[in-house]
Amino acid sequence: MENTPEYIGYLKPHEIFVFGSNQSGRHGAGAAKQALGWGAKWGQAEGIQGKTYGIPTKDFSVNRTLSINEIKPYVDRFIKFAEAHPQLKFLVTEIGCGLAGLNPKDVAPLFKDAVALSNVVLPRRFSRKL
Repeated sequence: MENTPEYIGYLKPHEIFVFGSNQSGRHGAGAAKQALGWGAKWGQAEGIQGKTYGIPTKDFSVNRTLSINEIKPYVDRFIKFAEAHPQLKFLVTEIGCGLAGLNPKDVAPLFKDAVALSNVVLPRRFSRKL
């Protein structure tokens, strides 16, 4: 099974960088800041943005990490989007496991339905938990 590289330094034309965001769309640090270079839009928290796709893991204030139950609808929408766009390859980062401080064992199950999609690549630590 293919896994997302630990560091993504470039994207091929059909690849999408999937990153953890916050509900206010302030992409000031971590993978979210990196996503700005590939078209993430300041003020847009969720969804496709250039060659990126945001999944909120922190609240509007950027101080509180969202609960797994709060993150789940965002991941579910991402999986539906990926399913509807098989021509794109989605490189999922360890969303929620950096600045948001969540554990991969808790976040990984949210992506269980993505395992069946050939165009979604998960981080190794997520794949190990699924």
